[in-house]
Amino acid sequence: MGAMATIADSIIRTLKASGVRRLYGVPGDSLNGLTDALRRDGDLQWAHVRNEEVGAFAAGAEAQLTGELAVCVGSCGPGNVHLINGLYDAGRSHAPVLAIAAQIPREEIGSGYFQETHPTQIFNECSVYAELVSCAEQFPVVFQQALQAAISRRGVAVIVVPGEIFMEEWSAPDVLPVRTRESVVLPPAQDLEAAAEIIGKSKRPAILAGAGCAGAHDELVAFADAIKAPVVHSLRGKEWIEWDNPYDVGLTGLIGYDSGYRAMEHCDVLIMAGTDFPYRPFLPDDVPVIQIDVRGERIGRRVQVSNPLVGTVRDTLPQLQSRIKGEHDSSFADTIVKHHRKRRAKLDELAEPGKPRETPLHPQFVTDVIDKAATDDAVFTCDVGTPTVWAARYVRMNGKRRLLGSFNHGSMANALAQAIGASAAYPQRQVVALAGDGGLAMLLGDLITLRQLNLPVKVMVYNNSALSFVELEMKQAGLINFGTGLDNPDFAAIADAIGIRGFRAERTKDVQDCVQDAFKHDGPALVDLRVARQELSLPPKITLSQVKGFTLYATRTVLSGRGSEIVELARTNLQQL
Repeated sequence: MGAMATIADSIIRTLKASGVRRLYGVPGDSLNGLTDALRRDGDLQWAHVRNEEVGAFAAGAEAQLTGELAVCVGSCGPGNVHLINGLYDAGRSHAPVLAIAAQIPREEIGSGYFQETHPTQIFNECSVYAELVSCAEQFPVVFQQALQAAISRRGVAVIVVPGEIFMEEWSAPDVLPVRTRESVVLPPAQDLEAAAEIIGKSKRPAILAGAGCAGAHDELVAFADAIKAPVVHSLRGKEWIEWDNPYDVGLTGLIGYDSGYRAMEHCDVLIMAGTDFPYRPFLPDDVPVIQIDVRGERIGRRVQVSNPLVGTVRDTLPQLQSRIKGEHDSSFADTIVKHHRKRRAKLDELAEPGKPRETPLHPQFVTDVIDKAATDDAVFTCDVGTPTVWAARYVRMNGKRRLLGSFNHGSMANALAQAIGASAAYPQRQVVALAGDGGLAMLLGDLITLRQLNLPVKVMVYNNSALSFVELEMKQAGLINFGTGLDNPDFAAIADAIGIRGFRAERTKDVQDCVQDAFKHDGPALVDLRVARQELSLPPKITLSQVKGFTLYATRTVLSGRGSEIVELARTNLQQL
């Protein structure tokens, strides 16, 4: 007679039935019951990472890309504490992730036992559900609620399980799998009528669109065409909005375009579609604002909203459009679109090779080469900081490509970790990690994971020997750059030592071949790109305080005997200053 099934066996069966394909984590004794059940099952993959934080980021990336539940695990104490940063990112990205956090023996909870923490408290803020399984009888209730919460609320759910409970015998029926379809949500007719009346009377409508427009590209473009409105997009909305859209006028915000800023500055009504855009200085404060969001609690928390519309963007826009009366003049949209094309041409000019010199490399040129060499359905991940700036401006979306980053949580070290999840989920698709040198160094050990799991991720390292976005923020504040330098190793040599193909490009003429060779390599590869430290990414609107701050920075830097930095800054940015 075979051994009796355990609670861990039941967990594995339910996860499989729910569409889960792997568990990301690091083993530990408090997880032994779960990992042994995985071994016995043989179907679910154990995606062994080197740091649980990477596992959480990877699970979040997989969930964002597939829309399905993804799972990460952590052993008791430090093991599940390592999950926290990646889970914050997953939660703020609205990714359906289940985290299984092992716990010390239940009879020792509260005694100050070895590795004791209180995970339900630790994970409470970053999750939509976090609960302790204190006994076998409680397991199905907690497990069911966690699955339902993660999927239906699009967030992180955490179950905390003392290690011995995984190994308890279980003969009751498994928890039923949870797989729900997205609901159609529409605002009341009277709310649609009121919003339509305002839009119908407007002369200069503008649209700010975000990630809530996923799956609503055609409806959004049709709506923009009907009311002749320029479409500004948030960073998370880029992959859903900018392609095949004659009304697109680019990003707004700190890393956006002045065309996007101008559209919102001069509009007489703003329609916010599926966005929780957080930067108030870029939002108008003296025009009617119509906000469409499926989650009503997000409406009005960034700007005063005159007309809240609680609904799914894809379904609400056609209903709103059908109620708008009259014809709209296109002159406002035409002016903004024309301005955007000029701005886009200027950005493309900055990406031309060898301008104004061969070395160090201009990151605009580097990113343009990567973009043009990548496949039509590539998945890009980008580290927080300047890699996100260059991805936002030079990685082109087409309806098939995907772009992930830590766009809400703003954590460094996300690009490599998210690329692991992307490649695990889609092994046949090209996955490109645009990694900062600071971000990569934080979780450098998980380069080994690429080799161990045989994930053909291409890591492009923007190596400028500095935390360059932090330096830019210091410049704007009038401060001398301090504490931001990075004494980096040869990342290509590290890759080779690990067993990953490494390349290094220092001059313009080397970039194309290095990138192409990395993409052609059948396996993981890394390209160490020596980019300019002093490259500026100018915001769409430069304020007086920023001008004063930059002037103060320059003066202080010269007086401190570091005037060569100002000379290098001018030489690097000659074309855009």
